[in-house]
Amino acid sequence: MPDQQSNQQSEQHLDRHLDQQPEQHLDQRAHQHSRPSRALRLGVAGPVGTGKSSILATLCRELAGELAMAVVTNDIYTDEDARFLRSAGVLPTERIRAVETGACPHTAIRDDVSANLDAVEDLEEAYGPLDLVLVESGGDNLTATFSPALADAQLFCIDVAGGGDVARKGGPGITGADLLIINKTDLAPYVEVDVAAMVADASQARDGLPVLALSKNDPVSVAELADWVRKMLERHRSGTHVPTDPGPMAPHSHSHSHSHSRDHVHDHVHDGS
Repeated sequence: MPDQQSNQQSEQHLDRHLDQQPEQHLDQRAHQHSRPSRALRLGVAGPVGTGKSSILATLCRELAGELAMAVVTNDIYTDEDARFLRSAGVLPTERIRAVETGACPHTAIRDDVSANLDAVEDLEEAYGPLDLVLVESGGDNLTATFSPALADAQLFCIDVAGGGDVARKGGPGITGADLLIINKTDLAPYVEVDVAAMVADASQARDGLPVLALSKNDPVSVAELADWVRKMLERHRSGTHVPTDPGPMAPHSHSHSHSHSRDHVHDHVHDGS
């Protein structure tokens, strides 16, 4: 469970950011149009195993009683995350859709968002008006972020089991997402991680953007997360929140297993579009 110091640090960052928009957002307000008529689309990204699906389940449990919600999950070859959420009973099963990307997770949330947009818009048409649609990325690395064409706001999830130095490693998700979550803080004593130090490192890397130390078993941090979403929804509805791009992914190479007889390696160069 998060210690008192890390909770206080998280709460201070959340309050400061939610009550006062950064200057870069203020500069863009002149370009805002009228109040949005559709749901807030909140992206949830982060590496494999950091607890993204658990965060979605937690948000549904906390908010479904007051907000009309739906969920879109992403997996490469399966609908595992969608089945997890359906079995948890956090929303009516028909409001949880799965996108099987068939490719690197970042492809469907940044490079070509059409499959996810179709799923979101289908949910909004079938069950609208909705207040909030959560879009979970498949597990990727520290550079994966959502295109603003898909997500109005995004949170990025890391966890203590990944090591206390993760926040210092940077990447667009850590440095630029609307909210950074340091998850599974109840495990910190077992993996010898100092949560307060991890929050401090993350806060320094994010230059004032909010950081939340979270455990699904800690009611205080869960309440802070729910409040952050409520306030983001208020800003979305009022037209004062401007979706921002945390930054394009750096050029990188990695292997893919396809239906071919062998793996192959190819390069992706992302231009931030």
